[in-house]
Amino acid sequence: MASLVHFLNIILVIPAVIIYIMFKDRGQRVAVESKEALNWTINVAAVVIVLNVLNVILAMIPVIGAVAWILITLLIWAVLIANLAFAIMGGLKVKNGGSYRYPMNYRWIK
Repeated sequence: MASLVHFLNIILVIPAVIIYIMFKDRGQRVAVESKEALNWTINVAAVVIVLNVLNVILAMIPVIGAVAWILITLLIWAVLIANLAFAIMGGLKVKNGGSYRYPMNYRWIK
C-alpha cells in the first residue's frame, strides 16, 4: 500500500487523500509514505492551479499574452511530467523497501 500511494500520485490529489485517510492507522510506514505523497500532490495541484489562472489572465494581453500562454503551458506540462517521474521513482523506491522524500516538497500535513 505504501508504494501504491506514490504510483497513484500520477492521478493527483484524490487517491493520496483516500489512502491517507483510510490506511494511516495501519502502520507507521503507510502513514509516513501516504503523508509524503499527499503533501507532494497538494503542492503540484496548487502550482498547476496558479499557473492556469496566470495563463488565463495573461492570455488576454495581445501579443505578449500569446507568448506567455505558450511558455506557461509548457511549464505546466513540465510540472506534470516531473510529477510523473517523481511518482514513479517514489513508488519504486518504496516498493524495494526504502523511503522516499520528494524534492522541494512543502509539508502541509505534519
